[in-house]
Amino acid sequence: MAGMSDVKSKVSEAEWNLRVDLAACYRLVAHYGWDDLIFTHISARVPESDHHFLINPYGMTFDEVTASSLVKVDLEGRKVLDSRYEINPAGFTIHSAIHGAREDATCVLHTHSINGVAVSATKQGVLPISQQSIFVLASLAYHDYEGVALLEGEKPRLVRDLGDKSFFMLRNHGLLTIGSSIADAFLLMYIFEAACTIQLRAQATQAELIPVDQKIVAGAQMMAKQVTRSAGGGLAWPALLRKLDRIDRSYRE
Repeated sequence: MAGMSDVKSKVSEAEWNLRVDLAACYRLVAHYGWDDLIFTHISARVPESDHHFLINPYGMTFDEVTASSLVKVDLEGRKVLDSRYEINPAGFTIHSAIHGAREDATCVLHTHSINGVAVSATKQGVLPISQQSIFVLASLAYHDYEGVALLEGEKPRLVRDLGDKSFFMLRNHGLLTIGSSIADAFLLMYIFEAACTIQLRAQATQAELIPVDQKIVAGAQMMAKQVTRSAGGGLAWPALLRKLDRIDRSYRE
């Protein structure tokens, strides 16, 4: 395995810091139980690059990913920095479509979590029944299932359906968030997952659900900015990194 110094010496300080954050994001997704063995991806745009991105090495579980093991690729999924690791080009289809269309998409986080897929398989999708759900509904888009996302022809429809939203529910498939930083993409996914889990538990009671007033849902986007002081995931991210450091610091290697 290539050592940390081998990769660190070949990349900028900004890219190395991005690698550490992205490796941390993979570890946190595993920690919270949203991973799907070696499948799904979290990608991040390399700063000051010509559409270069970091993505996980194919075959590693998320709790194994490190800063130096991340693979740098272009929009076609071709390696642009020598690496002993390969990626799953088919798995980059969704990510490349979004990165190519959205300059604000620094990070694209996609999961196949059990709760997320379960809600994605319901006709109504996310219901306005929790505080978490109203933040999701303030910026939520849906994309109908077209089979395993392997075909280039699906990309324009993915981009069209996503529009400028931050939360993306892939019906019968899973969840996706777009962030201007890795920290923001993770925080959005945390909220998305919570909304889905709460919904399923509430529905399981078979009691009548109490919907949030539509006026409150409509004003959720402004409330979200006030709650986070417009700092997004940056407020929680340092604490999450400290949590990871207490568990296992090897993601930094």
